[in-house]
Amino acid sequence: MRPILMKGHERPLTFLKYNRDGDLLFSCAKDHNPTVWFADNGERLGTYRGHNGAVWSCDVSRDSKILITASADQTAKLWDVQKGAELFTFKFDSPAKSVDLGVGDKLVVITTDPFMGLPSAIHVKRISSDPSEQSDGSVLTIKGPQGRINRAVWGPLNRTIISAGEDAFVRIWDSETGKLLHESDVENGHKKTITSLAKSSDGSHFLTGSLDKSAKLWDIRSLKLIKTYKTERPVNAVTLSPVLDHVVLGGGQDASSVTTTDHRAGKFEAKFYHKILEEEIGGVKGHFGPINALAFNPDGKSFSSGGEDGYVRLHHFDQDYFNIRI
Repeated sequence: MRPILMKGHERPLTFLKYNRDGDLLFSCAKDHNPTVWFADNGERLGTYRGHNGAVWSCDVSRDSKILITASADQTAKLWDVQKGAELFTFKFDSPAKSVDLGVGDKLVVITTDPFMGLPSAIHVKRISSDPSEQSDGSVLTIKGPQGRINRAVWGPLNRTIISAGEDAFVRIWDSETGKLLHESDVENGHKKTITSLAKSSDGSHFLTGSLDKSAKLWDIRSLKLIKTYKTERPVNAVTLSPVLDHVVLGGGQDASSVTTTDHRAGKFEAKFYHKILEEEIGGVKGHFGPINALAFNPDGKSFSSGGEDGYVRLHHFDQDYFNIRI
């Protein structure tokens, strides 16, 4: 498997997202400029210029026309994917961390960080079909979790919102009332900051990765713990294969605590685990720093990883991968 190396960011990668068709890949990094690439050959299509802070996450509408990005500059921006033009800016009083579009692309959930005495919050905004009618108002604001919320995503049919972050709890909220419905318990849950959260392609379960060196698979409705994948390094990024029973974890020691330049020492590889058996089945090496972002192409034939080293690595699977029998 020969990876395609995509060099377009000057700073560490923070997030990767494929569009629904799987032909475009959007990358976010600490260098302020979200970038879009062709997902088959890694060719750079363009850059969205307008943020003046690290861009933490993004999402793209089902028809691939609208991109939304969340940034440390205290804004979330809507962009025209094709033209690269900025359509609207949601302004906040603290850095925006996570964005996720709901089914139908009419609603978006945006999380903001604790800042200058303000607590972290989850904001639900309406997305207007006509950008000229877009407003800044929130439909719902939820406060509650302590520390930064690293990820918030929609549950089935936009009825719930799932959040996870620094306080190591996974929570499910009612998206109409903001009421807390479920919370992971201390015994089964993560012990340290939850860094990442990814839903399965059918939306029935989701995966969380944590600095406690594990990833956990949860039922999206009941928050029942299904599986735990243990590894020997902090997990910064997780993703699930849409076609096989595979989960991929990425991470590595924090760049500051890695003393040698040998990439093996920091264990910077994407590790594949069997979703059901919880066993490690393989790994993909290559990054020269911790992996911060992972994404699977919706067709399941390729995946990409983004690292602290500023590179996006695009991996197309060999046929052998699909013949693995366990």
